[in-house]
Amino acid sequence: MTEPFEIIHSKRKTVNIQVKSDGRVVVRAPLRMSNGDVRRLVEEKADWIEKHLAQIRRQRDSAGPAFTAGQLRQLAEAARQDLPRRAARFAPLVGVSYGRITIRAQKSRWGSCSTLGNLNFNCLLMLCPEDVRDYVVVHELCHRKEMNHSERFWRELARVLPDYETPRKWLKTNGSGLIRRLP
Repeated sequence: MTEPFEIIHSKRKTVNIQVKSDGRVVVRAPLRMSNGDVRRLVEEKADWIEKHLAQIRRQRDSAGPAFTAGQLRQLAEAARQDLPRRAARFAPLVGVSYGRITIRAQKSRWGSCSTLGNLNFNCLLMLCPEDVRDYVVVHELCHRKEMNHSERFWRELARVLPDYETPRKWLKTNGSGLIRRLP
C-alpha cells in the first residue's frame, strides 16, 4: 500500500484497521506488535483498504460543494434558535436537566453530552428533518441518565420517542453526505 498510515499502539489484544472519512488510514495494534508486522498486515489488507478509500473518494465527489463560511454561520444561528427549544421541550419528558448548549460544525458527531450535562449539537442538524433533530436532542438528553448505549439507554429513548429507528436510519443513510460537505 502506497498511502501513508498512522499506527497507534495500545493495550489491546487485536489489530484494527480504520479508513477514516477524510481518507486517513489508522491502524490500532497491540503494544507487543512491531511496526514491521503492522506494515506487513497493511500490505496484506491493501485491496480492502483501497476499496474503502475509493468508496470515500466516490462519496466525496458526489456529496456536492463544500459549505461556505457564511452558510455555516447561518446554520449555526438557526440551530441556536431551534435546538435549545427542542431540548427544553424534551428534557421534562426524559426527566433530566442539562447545562449549556453549544453549537458547532462537527465532522464526526451529530451531538454529544458531557458528564457535566452540557450538550453539543452539530449545526448541520438544521438541514435534517424535524424528527431527526428531535431524535438527536432526545438521544443526548437520555445520556443524562445513561452515559452509554446500554439496553437501558435504548429503552429510555424508545419510551420518549417510540419511532426513533426511523430518524436514526435517515441519519445513517443521509448524514455522511452532509458532513462530507464541511470544509
